[in-house]
Amino acid sequence: MAARRPRTASEHDSDDDSYEVLDLTEYARRHHWWNRMFGRNSGPIVEKYSVATQIVMGGVTGWCAGFLFQKVGKLAATAVGGGFLLLQIASHSGYVQVDWKRVEKDVNKAKKQLKKRANKAAPEINTLIEESTEFIKQNIVVSSGFVGGFLLGLAS
Repeated sequence: MAARRPRTASEHDSDDDSYEVLDLTEYARRHHWWNRMFGRNSGPIVEKYSVATQIVMGGVTGWCAGFLFQKVGKLAATAVGGGFLLLQIASHSGYVQVDWKRVEKDVNKAKKQLKKRANKAAPEINTLIEESTEFIKQNIVVSSGFVGGFLLGLAS
């Protein structure tokens, strides 16, 4: 990176711009980019392995998680969809009678309970979000590798 050196009055007339070359290698050795961005405590994983190793570890574990998430998600969607289909066929055939007024009443009751519980759980959720954010900041390279691998696992 080059910094512009202030020009004197005699140099203002010249079209030649002078630059001073700064050596950033020493600065980079003393100040790691993650220390400036994420604080002094950058976590044990960042200090223990190289960046490439961290990305590979995060990517492989993310891909495995994404792949399993995709397969389990398909299985769960098939089971739930198949269950609804069988219930609809049974209802249409007369095997099952659905009391829709009772279903609506139970759904409204469940909504009210969820709203009450959501208001009580807000501090716990905020604590979980703060802890997760701190973990991601401490392990940014592994976390980014995991996210990339997870998305690839979902796509495969």
